[in-house]
This record gives sequence, structure tokens and C-alpha cells, in this order.
Amino acid sequence: MMQNGILPHRRSGQGVPFVLVHGYLGGSAQWQAEIAHFSDRFDVIAPDLPGFGEASSLRGCDRIGDMAAAILGTLDGLGVTEFILMGHSMGGMIAQEIAARAGARVRKLILYGTGPLGLMPDRFEPIGLSRERLGSDGIARTVCRIGATWFRHGEEAPGFAVVTEIGQRANPQAARAALDAMAEWDGRAALSRLGMPTLVVWGHHDQSYKWPQVETLWRNLPNATLSVIPGASHAAHLEKPRLFHATIEDFLFD
Repeated sequence: MMQNGILPHRRSGQGVPFVLVHGYLGGSAQWQAEIAHFSDRFDVIAPDLPGFGEASSLRGCDRIGDMAAAILGTLDGLGVTEFILMGHSMGGMIAQEIAARAGARVRKLILYGTGPLGLMPDRFEPIGLSRERLGSDGIARTVCRIGATWFRHGEEAPGFAVVTEIGQRANPQAARAALDAMAEWDGRAALSRLGMPTLVVWGHHDQSYKWPQVETLWRNLPNATLSVIPGASHAAHLEKPRLFHATIEDFLFD
């Protein structure tokens, strides 16, 4: 349930706020290791997007801009003004939208496993096909099928059970709406205006966001650094957690 405009969220630590935005079929629970790792130095805040995770009772958004507004409204309700922002996958689109709308509030930006074009032309399958299969297969089978592509070793990966358990909490309306939101979103025109220090993080074997999307971010953001995590796919934070954390730390404390 959403109270006073504040989304359900996990929060731990103190210091500069560090906001973590999950992606499609995700939830704040996916960030448990990051919350534990960074909360000794940061005020880590991980919201659940409307319709996902602990916010599954809420109606989902069909526009990336509305998701960005929900995150900003939550931060306003929590009294957070300036913050470090990290978004994963669809959450990276939301993070770009937040940075475009409220750039003065974003101290540093981390765009992880994401790109500037919601249609993801090189994705493992077109967004339209994902929508069709969601309708025929339902949430549980969709989460298992798509979640397997997020790991190099598919269903055998240790993190697979984590993402499927989280993903199955999504409500069907939100899952459909989020696919529509991604299909309609294009953040390329805003990239040149995002001047804050930015880290682009990409798993070398990512099947959702291939190199052309990542390169577009890296080359068009004015103040971007690129970090490629070898031996990882779309869920690098679950596949290579120590390397992922070290990569983020290097950027935050540079």
C-alpha cells in the first residue's frame, strides 16, 4: 500500500542517500546484498515500483515518466533532496528520466544493464512478443522464461531462484503496463543534458541490452565512465557480486 505518496521501500544506513531502482519484474528485495554492503556508508533507499514487489497491490504505470514521478514523489515524502541514483534495466530508463527531470538533485548516476531506447532492438526477443507471451503464459512462466536470460547459466544460476521469487509477486496489469511503458520510451534526446558524473555498467553477456545500446549511453553522456563486467549477463549484481560492488565503490569514492 502507498501511504502519503510514498512507495513501499527498504531503507537502511545513514549518510548521503543512495537510491536503487529495480527493473522489469523486479523489486526492492533484489538489492538485499547491496543494501547490506553500502548501508555502513550511505542511506540506502530501495523503492518497489507500483505493481511490483511489496507494491504489487498498486496499479502499474504504463509510462516511464510516471514511474519516475512515483520515485521522485517517494523521495520528496521521505525528505530526500539530493541523492546518488542507480537504476537497473527498466530501472535505468527510470533513472535517466529522473536525471532529466531533476538533474540538480542527482549527485552521481549509475546506469546498470540498461540503455536509452525502451524498444531494445537487439533484445533476446521483441517487446511485442514478450507482451503476447505474457498474455498466454501468465506471470509465473514469464518470470521463469525471461529470468533465465538474465544469467549466463540460465536456470542453473544461483540467483535464478531469487529473481523468479521476486518476479512472481508482480501483478499482471503492472507487468503488461511496464512493457507498454518501455515500448513508448526514448531517452536519447536527453542524454546530452545529463551532465552529472555517470557510470555505465554492463555485463559482457547481457542478452537484453546489447553493445549498441550501451555504446550509445557511453558516447553521448557528457561525463560518463564505462565498466564492463566479464563473465556476467543481465543480473551481474547476482552473478558477480564482489566485482559489482567493487565497481560501484570505485566510482562512488573516486
